[in-house]
Amino acid sequence: MTGSLFIITAASGTGKTSLVKQLLATTNDLTVSISHTTRDPRPGEIDGHDYHFTEVDAFTSAIGESKFLEHAEVFGNYYGTAEQSVRAQLDSGVDVILEIDWQGALQVKQIFTDATMVFILPPSLSTLRQRLSTRAQDSVEVIEKRLAGAVTEMSQYVHFDYVIINDNFEVALTELKSIIVADRQKLARQQRRYHRTIATLLGNKTTAE
Repeated sequence: MTGSLFIITAASGTGKTSLVKQLLATTNDLTVSISHTTRDPRPGEIDGHDYHFTEVDAFTSAIGESKFLEHAEVFGNYYGTAEQSVRAQLDSGVDVILEIDWQGALQVKQIFTDATMVFILPPSLSTLRQRLSTRAQDSVEVIEKRLAGAVTEMSQYVHFDYVIINDNFEVALTELKSIIVADRQKLARQQRRYHRTIATLLGNKTTAE
């Protein structure tokens, strides 16, 4: 059974990564695709776990070989999603989450037209500024650049299927999980998952009958 693809996008500091981490810890048959990036690791980040940290030359070579499902340059660094690994995970029946920016999200949607796209927004710009400052992982200059680009990023929410306001973490997590659960109850997925049960219930008739 083929898995579903979920694209989750947010401006930096909105809490997307924390939400996805907790979602993975409480949901079966769900994984997140590990992106490639040319930026330096932040304190505590592990290569192959948080990102595949990649040299610029290797990244641009992969672009030339069409190995990325999507890629973009964000604040002077490249980010990209390897197409082969995503397709392999989906083919194994696992639902896959892509944590990518809006540019990458729109690129992927052109290829996986049935992907479910979720945009996470902060409750206010002041809250976003506070969250970016509290992380203490970026310089003041970088934080200001991220805030300046946040409005442009967030204006892209209109292209997405769902919008979640991350004001209360537990509420936002419940809303995000409900999207995953609802997708798994769709007709096509239930027909594939329970085709024998359905056939038995219908007296071994096909679902088309």
